[in-house]
Amino acid sequence: MSRYVSSKWKKTLALLKDNQLRTIIPTTVRFNEKNLDTMLKKHAMLYVKPEIGSFGHGVIRIEKHRKHFQYQSKEKIYKFKTFPLMYAALKKTIGKRSYLIQTGIELLKHQKHAFDLRVMVQINPNQQWEATGIIGRVAAPNKIVTNYHSGGTPKPLEPLLSPYLSKADLRKKTVELNQIGIRTGKAMQRKFAGVCELGVDIGLDGERKPWIFEVNTSPDRYIFKKHPNKAIFRKIMSYAKAYEARMKRKKK
Repeated sequence: MSRYVSSKWKKTLALLKDNQLRTIIPTTVRFNEKNLDTMLKKHAMLYVKPEIGSFGHGVIRIEKHRKHFQYQSKEKIYKFKTFPLMYAALKKTIGKRSYLIQTGIELLKHQKHAFDLRVMVQINPNQQWEATGIIGRVAAPNKIVTNYHSGGTPKPLEPLLSPYLSKADLRKKTVELNQIGIRTGKAMQRKFAGVCELGVDIGLDGERKPWIFEVNTSPDRYIFKKHPNKAIFRKIMSYAKAYEARMKRKKK
C-alpha cells in the first residue's frame, strides 16, 4: 500500500517547499479567530476544512458581504450581522477538531454547477511518477464540495473544459495538469518516503489558472471506473497492483 499521510497541514507544508507549486496553492493557515479575521479582510470567500478528514466532510464555506457574514455547512446557510457572532457559531459547529482556513477560489462551472479536477498520479513500473488519469467532479446542487462521496458527478475533462478552451488550448491544459500532478508526486515523496499514489484535486479559476486544493495519499481509484476511456482505470489498477506487490516482497 502507498504510505498514507492524514494531515492536510503537513501535506501543504511539503508542497510549499516547491517553488513552482507554491504559486498555485491558495493561502492556507491554521484556523483561529485572529487568522480568520485577517483572511476575511483580504478575501470575500474562504473555505475552512478539517485538518484530518476525507470525502469533503466537515468543509465549510465562509463569505463576507457588505452588510453581513455567512457560512454554509452542508446545504444550510447561516447569516450573522457581525464577525464575532459568526465566529462564535462557527466555533460551536467545528468543536475541538483542528481546522485549516484556505482562500476561496471561484471555480469554473458546468451547467451552473462548480467543478474541479482529480488528477491521479502513480509510481509506474519504471519507478517514475506518471499521471495516469484526470476526471472532473461536478458539485451537486446547493453543495459546496465536489467530492463523489458527497454527491458530486464524475465527468470527463473534455466536456467540462471545451466551453472555455479551444482544442489546442485544451491539449496544453491537459499537459499542464499532468505536469502539476507529477511535480506534486515528487514534492510529496521528498517529504514522505513510501508515497506511491496521489489524487491531486485541482480547480480552475476564471482565468483558467489551476489551483491545488488538496492532495490525497489514499485516493479513490474507483471514480475512474466512471471514465468513458476504460483503459485509464485498467492502467490505474495495474500500477496499484504492481507497487503493492513490490511492497509485499520488500516486507518478506
